[in-house]
Amino acid sequence: MSIRDWPADERPREKLLARGAQALSDAELLAIFLRTGMPGKSAVDLARELLVQFGSLRALLEADLRSFCSGPGLGEAKYVQLQAVLELASRHLESTLTRGDALASVTHTRRYLTARLRHQPHEVFAVLFLDTRHRVIAYEELFHGTIDGTSVHPRQVVKRALHHN
Repeated sequence: MSIRDWPADERPREKLLARGAQALSDAELLAIFLRTGMPGKSAVDLARELLVQFGSLRALLEADLRSFCSGPGLGEAKYVQLQAVLELASRHLESTLTRGDALASVTHTRRYLTARLRHQPHEVFAVLFLDTRHRVIAYEELFHGTIDGTSVHPRQVVKRALHHN
């Protein structure tokens, strides 16, 4: 059954407009991105299959070009669009953090750091340098380690902090 045949309040786009993006499932959000399904499958059906195939939304979003394009109905154009959307989201989080009193919210800070660090295959010691009003001056990854730890040299942290003073 085509999404056009669904009741209006169950269609992903209409549901998003009426209730907000947070009201949609991962499959529904992905279906909006995909825009179209395939013969015999709605965009939501295709999205559900992709989530099952990749195991999770995160795995789908982090898939490399070859893996992503191996999915039905996916090609380089969709991969490029998805990478662009991910970069836009990352930049949005960064601008949210660096604007005004963004560190007054632990949630924004956690989301930003998660977005910046989640792709790292090893431990990273990163520093957010703040001014006296808790606004971000700079973000730097100072030390990279192994899969489960990293060595930190306090002298280098102080040196970088003095650099931003």
